[in-house]
Amino acid sequence: MLENNIKRGPDTDLPGGLTHEGSRRAVLVGARKNDISEDDFIIGMDELAGLCRALMIEPVGEVVQNIVKEDPATCIGSGKVEEVREVLEDKGADLAVFNNTLSPAQMNNLADALDAEVLDRTGLILNIFTERARSREARLQTDYAHLQYMLPRLVGLRKNLGRQGGTGGSMSNKGSGEKAIELDRRKIEKEMAALRRELSDVSRIRTEQRKKRSASGLPLVALVGYTNAGKSSLMNRLLNDFGADNEKNVYTADMLFATLDTSVRRIEPEGRRPFLLSDTVGFINDLPTDLIQAFRSTLEEALYADVLVDVVDVSDPNFRMHMDVTAQTLKDLGAGDIPIIHVMNKAELISGDYPRVSGDRIYLSVKNNMGLGLLLDAIEDILSAGNTVYNFAVPYADSGVEGILRKEGVVRALSYDADAIHITAEVKPETAGRLKKYIVEEKNNV
Repeated sequence: MLENNIKRGPDTDLPGGLTHEGSRRAVLVGARKNDISEDDFIIGMDELAGLCRALMIEPVGEVVQNIVKEDPATCIGSGKVEEVREVLEDKGADLAVFNNTLSPAQMNNLADALDAEVLDRTGLILNIFTERARSREARLQTDYAHLQYMLPRLVGLRKNLGRQGGTGGSMSNKGSGEKAIELDRRKIEKEMAALRRELSDVSRIRTEQRKKRSASGLPLVALVGYTNAGKSSLMNRLLNDFGADNEKNVYTADMLFATLDTSVRRIEPEGRRPFLLSDTVGFINDLPTDLIQAFRSTLEEALYADVLVDVVDVSDPNFRMHMDVTAQTLKDLGAGDIPIIHVMNKAELISGDYPRVSGDRIYLSVKNNMGLGLLLDAIEDILSAGNTVYNFAVPYADSGVEGILRKEGVVRALSYDADAIHITAEVKPETAGRLKKYIVEEKNNV
């Protein structure tokens, strides 16, 4: 049963206010169920507009509706469908974008009734991922998710092919439209099988890469968080200031899902232990299940991290919701118990009281390069938990031990004396156990 409409501002007050010359024009459609607050609903519609703009689609109108239960045929009911059709005509738009996930039947019925292209939130995000995928792994993952999405929607894609009577025999009940759909289905299923094999190979390669990184003895710090919060910008800032030689910056842009590729770089902050830093795909509310499954091997980078850094755009009015989404996504992946530091980025936009630490939150500005030392200190504190400082006396014949201590620990003092190389270093228990014969004194717990 449908209830009264939710009233929003005029079209000129649609979220964001930006337009793109030559872009497609779309009417945004949202059905709010009674278990969703009006504030959360408006946030979702604002985000839908941002997703549209990420694809150069200009939102030119908005139709919203309160519902107790979705209409199985159209989601919003026939009366509201007619209103959407009128707004499409009035605004000269050729696309209706729904903030809800539509069933194949709903999408087909809406496309027929509106005589326009229909996208739901899942399809919109999939299109963004398809456009942004750059690496082979990201393209494979995105292609697979897109095919999963398309498979049950073939009827809608073929809606202009009418059923025609057969000529008898085994094909007597199959018209040309049905034949085309069946061929499409077989082709998609074949492509999905091939993609699964390729993704399996990619997953094995990623597993081998993780094993090699683990064998290096370097801890892994993973950047996570909501899309467009500044993860890649933070990585580039750390690379510019503390990156190992020849480390390349990652792509950044002020848009949702600017990059889908996971990058791993080596960071060597002076006076602190070096570590590997990974940048992962951003999260978003209601991230499609197909994408989570397709990108699971990429998202699982967080599972192998020693420290998670949740990058938050604290200037965004919805940052608390973004943090909740990130926490839930990490929990769903099985990474909910890994130590986490919350980086409240873009603090310069809300207050002059930064950089500062408040509990497990660090308020800083990547843009102004202020507060990175506080972040590195927090990472070091977590990585140092349980470590011990030792004095080592290493014979010159075993000088390679110095390199091990530099790679797996933090060298506090070093002197090349006549009898040996004397090193004061903070190391993990397993490193101390392997180098036990060189230890001359245990200094103190860190």
